[in-house]
Amino acid sequence: MKHENFNFKQHGFAGHLAEPDAGSDRAVIVIMGGEQSLLPGIKFAERFADYGIMGLAVSLFGAEGLPDAPNQIPLEMFLPAVRYLREQKHISHISVYGQSMGSIFAILAAQYVGGMENLILVSPTHVPFEGTLRDKKTMTGHSVATWHGEDIPFIRADFSSVKAGKYRRHPAVTHKVTGMWVAYYNAYQDKASVEKAKLAVERTGARVLMIAGQEDEAWPAEISVGEIERQLKGSGYQKDVKVVLFPHGSHLTGLMPNREREKRLYRMIPMIGLMYKTFGKYRKENLQYFAESEKEIIGWVKA
Repeated sequence: MKHENFNFKQHGFAGHLAEPDAGSDRAVIVIMGGEQSLLPGIKFAERFADYGIMGLAVSLFGAEGLPDAPNQIPLEMFLPAVRYLREQKHISHISVYGQSMGSIFAILAAQYVGGMENLILVSPTHVPFEGTLRDKKTMTGHSVATWHGEDIPFIRADFSSVKAGKYRRHPAVTHKVTGMWVAYYNAYQDKASVEKAKLAVERTGARVLMIAGQEDEAWPAEISVGEIERQLKGSGYQKDVKVVLFPHGSHLTGLMPNREREKRLYRMIPMIGLMYKTFGKYRKENLQYFAESEKEIIGWVKA
């Protein structure tokens, strides 16, 4: 496996490439989150490379030249990333994989930059959010994403009345959820704001695969999957659309890094269960969901 690193000053985007030794005519742009994420994007790019697919992890924030927090992240940085794959690596088939907050940018990159054959959304949201500062609490009044310096329409989630990481019961679901889940759920009830900000998945022109847990504890991903699916059906979308919902699935689902290579990471699973209580409660099931997700995702990219 070959590796290459990119920085914003020289390349127009920050990220990391994992290329199969034999090369490939397929590539997946992986969008997870910040440069110092708990689950680094490069580990997911390498997992695609294990299957003979080039993986390019693009960082959203935290690298030199990028915002230091998820706030007003410029979508233009995906232009040179796609151009690199097309012109330097001669890639014919480009897919984009977005997990959690990365789902916002996967959709927006497919919509604004274009040229994506497959759009894979894991634990997604159907609307962009207001940006935050590095403390993850202070809201900025701006969108998490911009295009040519203009804010992408967004919704505001009110965190002032909740403790984001504290678990609680909520009448809308049977499993325990975090305060963050409650803030996003409440934001989704403002139908007028959601209508103005909803992501136009139907404009991506891509085959769409959505994966989510029905007991997501971080935000209501199942609601977002349903909204996107209805939106696509209502628009008469002609490309393939598939939804995979896991009954006891956590927010942490989808593709995972190579288990043999990343033994240290997998030893942290008990700690992950403390953060994601659905995962901790249904650990065996969620580990199986990882395997099922991987099969679905790789098959979707290679179809």
